[in-house]
Amino acid sequence: NNANTVLPEQGDIVRVLGLVSEYYGKTQIEATEDLLQCGTTTFDAVSLTLPFNSVDAQESLEGMYVSINEALTVTDNYNLGRYGEVTLSNGRLYVPTNLYSPGSSEVANLTAQNVLNKITLDDGVNGQNPENIIYPTGGLTALNTLRTGDTVTNLNGVIDFSFSLYRIIPSEPPVFNFINSRAITPDLTSGGNLTIASFNVLNYFNGDGLGGGYPTSRGADNAEEFARQRDKIITAISSMNADIIGLLEMENDGFGEHSAIQDLVDGLNAVAPSGVNYSFVNPDVPADEVSGIELLGGDQIKVAMIYNNQKVTEVGTTAYLTQFPFEYHNRPPMAQSFALIDNDEKLTVAINHFRSKGCSASGGVENEDQQDGQGCYNLRRVQAAQATVNWLTQNPTGIEDEDILIIGDLNAYNKEDPITTIKGAGYTNLTEKFEGDLTYSYSYQGETGTLDHALASSSLTEQVIDLTQWHINADEPVILDYNTEYKTEDKVISLYNNDAYRASDHDPVVIRVNLMASALKGDWDLDGDVDISDVRALTLAVQTRLPIDIAFDLNNDGVVNILDVRFMMTICTKARCAA
Repeated sequence: NNANTVLPEQGDIVRVLGLVSEYYGKTQIEATEDLLQCGTTTFDAVSLTLPFNSVDAQESLEGMYVSINEALTVTDNYNLGRYGEVTLSNGRLYVPTNLYSPGSSEVANLTAQNVLNKITLDDGVNGQNPENIIYPTGGLTALNTLRTGDTVTNLNGVIDFSFSLYRIIPSEPPVFNFINSRAITPDLTSGGNLTIASFNVLNYFNGDGLGGGYPTSRGADNAEEFARQRDKIITAISSMNADIIGLLEMENDGFGEHSAIQDLVDGLNAVAPSGVNYSFVNPDVPADEVSGIELLGGDQIKVAMIYNNQKVTEVGTTAYLTQFPFEYHNRPPMAQSFALIDNDEKLTVAINHFRSKGCSASGGVENEDQQDGQGCYNLRRVQAAQATVNWLTQNPTGIEDEDILIIGDLNAYNKEDPITTIKGAGYTNLTEKFEGDLTYSYSYQGETGTLDHALASSSLTEQVIDLTQWHINADEPVILDYNTEYKTEDKVISLYNNDAYRASDHDPVVIRVNLMASALKGDWDLDGDVDISDVRALTLAVQTRLPIDIAFDLNNDGVVNILDVRFMMTICTKARCAA
């Protein structure tokens, strides 16, 4: 406090006498005497490797100058725009129940390790909404993004602690390596004859549908924000080029000319190329007695489906469930059967949005967080999963076809009970099948995992040729979305582009299918019938002892021989089979 005290410079050795204390968790010395300068020295940085060995190891490095020699992964960029900070880790962090069974020791171990495998890269500027968002190099803009999965090297600086986080304040600019590049369109194997997608559109609310009515209960605060949101959502959906799209978090405002779903379809068709024209599935919901609007359930949001009516047609009756367990916050699921125009092959798609993990006082003890990694309302989600598969066994659309696809935001990660319940009913988790365990469609507090699913019946699974989670949202900084708050006039422009990136907070799931008729029993040449050509081919194969698929054990006696040739003659689909 002595005005004559000369402030130390880097390299000075000083003696400080005083009391050590914690101020909001930050260790400090309250000096009782002036600093004593004791000369100068050079010093080396302490080498730091993540994860930290313990919480005590984090504390021991507070105030130290460190050097991190390994490449660290950007694992959370949620606060990049608001506070100028980025969370780094040694590799991408996954939600433990995305990889391991709930309640297992593996979940407990990964949960603890994730806590120690984080450090915050600070911009060194106090306060909110920095005028210059300095990360990445050149400053953040809509076209110069910093995605989770990118890496940072050349990281040297001082470890600090504030706002409950251990931080590194760089002494020199770090190097950003853009290894997680944006994909312009979903990366899918070519081929197939049908593309299906699931997309959570993050509260698509269009006010009164006439340009006013803002703010609504969710979504855009005004007409300007909605226009920005709308452009992004339309770009994303158009770029998927999907034939059937299940939508989540659409405004539950009916299906009339001013409804959100009609607005979205109109916008898509205004930019659709030749051969694409979208329609929406109308479940013919009775009008609400108070509002007069066709409400699908009692929530502010609903599920919806749109489709390219040049590629598929609706068949059967649209079905939905509003009774338990869908009467409260499990949005009513909706199912519709479709037929491919090219070959009349059919499938049924069910779009779902299960109860979220957020806790409340209304769920009862059984729906409280069981501390197994699944959050609150796990039982309600399991009940929804069971009810959905039971419902679908009854062919609710009136179309008896074994090809069924369950899609949507199930608010459960890959290994959690709702997903295993559906798998236990004979469905295949297509994200696991095509992308393995390290899949994700959502990021929360720096951990990624799959909440948006596609599960196929066994017959349909055989016809699915590819799946991808199109990472246009979960990896992107939230500040690049359509919102205008907390942004200067310049930032409203520089941080926005009417592209697909950060159109929502969930990544779309896109599935490529080759929907074909089941192979006809006895159809050796796969020409769609059983005739004399098939009889002759099987006869030759039996006589010359060629390897023969057991599927041609037509009389089911365990072997393929001349008796199966005779049986084939009895099931011929064309005349003169035995000629």
